Amino acid sequence: MSIPENIHPTFQNLLGREDKESLLCQRGLVVWLYGLSGSGKSTLAISLEQLLHGEGIYTQVLDGDNIRSGLNNNLGFSDVDRLENIRRISEVAKLFVQSGVVTIASFICPRNELRAIAKNIIGQDDFFEVYVECSFETCKQRDVKGLYAKARTGQVKKFTGMDSSFEPPEPRDLADLILNTNIQTKSESLHQLYQAVRPRVLLKK
Repeated sequence: MSIPENIHPTFQNLLGREDKESLLCQRGLVVWLYGLSGSGKSTLAISLEQLLHGEGIYTQVLDGDNIRSGLNNNLGFSDVDRLENIRRISEVAKLFVQSGVVTIASFICPRNELRAIAKNIIGQDDFFEVYVECSFETCKQRDVKGLYAKARTGQVKKFTGMDSSFEPPEPRDLADLILNTNIQTKSESLHQLYQAVRPRVLLKK
């Protein structure tokens, strides 16, 4: 994206990422969890943060509903707004990761195109993609937020999985990790996620 006229970034004058990571004794990373509403993304994001925090690792969770209640409260669910939602989130996540913070993002992010945009903004080396796989039927049965019921009665429009499509990673190895919460318990999924993330964020001494 080109820089607008009369805007003069000063990135080169800022304290470098390595200095910040050295101070924190950790490496910045974006852990990008995505999947259907009710798949367990937010639960895993919050639980992962608690585990890492317990080890003295600095973290920040970026959750879809939290972001849409503030930074992105002017966006809807059209294709254009979904793209802008992910673009803004990715730029914020990039700032955190450049400060050495382990950033745990939890969003539906329904299309491969959107995830590719996020990875391009953040940078492939700093982007750990986690697909939280769960069937539509299971998510509908859980319906933790009551959104599936509202979507069935037309109270929620463009609901992902019903009148708005969700694309699993294709090919599947686009995702660095796949957690199947249909068959895994929360503890099993969290353990697998933690074991994958922890060695990626610890600086070698």
